[in-house]
Amino acid sequence: MDPRRWLLLTVTTCAVVLQHSSALAPRVRPAQPPPAPRFGFESVQRIAQQRSSEAYRDQGGKLPDSLSKINYDDYRNIQFRSEQALWRHQALFEVQFFHRGFAYDKRVNVTEVGDDGVLRPLKYDPSQFEFGKGAPPKDLPADLGFAGLRVHFPLQSADYKDELIAFLGASYFRLLGRDQNYGASARGLALNVATTGGEEFAYFTDFWLVRPAPEQRTLTIYAVLDSPSLAGAYRFEIRPGTTSTMEVTATLYARQSVEKLGLAPMTSMFLYGEDRPRPFDDYRPEVHDSDGLTLQTGGGEWLWRPLLNPRTLRVSSFSDEHPRGYGLSQRDRDFSHYQDEDAHYQRRPSYWVAPLGDWGKGTVELVEIPNDEDIHDNITAYWIPSMHLQPHKPFTFSYLLSAYSIAPQLSPGGHAIETRTTAVHARGGGDSARRMLIDFAGGDLGSLTSTQPVKPEIRSHNGDIDNVSIQRLVETGAWRVTFRVLPKNSQAMDLRCYLTLYGEALTETWTYLWTP
Repeated sequence: MDPRRWLLLTVTTCAVVLQHSSALAPRVRPAQPPPAPRFGFESVQRIAQQRSSEAYRDQGGKLPDSLSKINYDDYRNIQFRSEQALWRHQALFEVQFFHRGFAYDKRVNVTEVGDDGVLRPLKYDPSQFEFGKGAPPKDLPADLGFAGLRVHFPLQSADYKDELIAFLGASYFRLLGRDQNYGASARGLALNVATTGGEEFAYFTDFWLVRPAPEQRTLTIYAVLDSPSLAGAYRFEIRPGTTSTMEVTATLYARQSVEKLGLAPMTSMFLYGEDRPRPFDDYRPEVHDSDGLTLQTGGGEWLWRPLLNPRTLRVSSFSDEHPRGYGLSQRDRDFSHYQDEDAHYQRRPSYWVAPLGDWGKGTVELVEIPNDEDIHDNITAYWIPSMHLQPHKPFTFSYLLSAYSIAPQLSPGGHAIETRTTAVHARGGGDSARRMLIDFAGGDLGSLTSTQPVKPEIRSHNGDIDNVSIQRLVETGAWRVTFRVLPKNSQAMDLRCYLTLYGEALTETWTYLWTP
């Protein structure tokens, strides 16, 4: 054989073998990049953490004079057009927006998170709003943005979507249940309240609205909170109902140490109630959005503190460990006690905060500020953890906020329904002595008769108690405790009272702070 032909045959054969081998070998596909994670709470945490690593910057932006110099009535005339609502006729939830102006000068960025996880920033357009009798001002910037948002849902009937929750101003938001009118407000955070350095206000600067399915009955909203001291990531899971609830999860990232950190704060108005004469020339017997602070301690004890419009600032602290809950309550639901056919104070919601997870040691703090008008919030309450927020140490907490009318959170026993006080003249007590009257009802109290040995347990700090009596009121069935308090000095007296039968507690513990 010609050597050249053998060489050619060999090379050809090798080529065939190589081709056959490559056909049998598995093909190696190039590596694909992992899919981008869907937007969620971790995304908001990363944004807040990055924000905290930078110097604080006011996100607001200057308003034109046509918006910054208007009065409250003119601002209220700027209304969002309902037909422009986000998810209009597409879901049970719809979202409308607040215009910037008046005191609401901060810009809030709003983004929709679509079904596919795609983010769609929501743009401001003046055609979305009605400007009262006039046309939109000509000096409005194209990127003006919004001041806040409100969510609508068919709370009362399927034919109309009522306001369910509104976010407007700093970190304030107001949640409503069925047959409730706006009253108390919740807040994202309270910083340095009632301190010598003054309160620091944090703001929700960005919101992400997760598009719900058409029949979905829960709504998820994410938000970033920012202030000179810290930034925070928030997740709100909102479920409307007779008692509307919102599960709140937040992670805080400090820029600097915080003197007083108030978690899950709420704010309300108390002008006057049943325990004092009316301080103003007013036809209404009572004027308040909330009438007391309710607490359940880690040990299971229920406490009730009636609110007061004080002569000077009052700060009350309730130390606890593993708290079960607290809230500002509107217990009095009788229209005749208010006689206000416009404000409907009897329909104002009560708020209850139930911690999720162990909140450890800390203090529920109640702040009462002197007030002379019913347009001002002068009551606030929050939880102060014993730990201090430190830079570079994220802090996460969760709780369930409920807006209710008929309280599922009331103690299983009786509760204080009315508190009244009056001056008495006592030997050695001068004009500082007071007579206290407390009515208890509920639980087993309604089935007990005046012949049974129901006893009041009363304690006082910095004062003496005498002239104690208890009776069952025939007209109402309530049990009334009366006693006289004699202060030892000009300092405040801390009073506690509850009812027992054969040594067992029948009621919650009524607490009161009396300053001579």
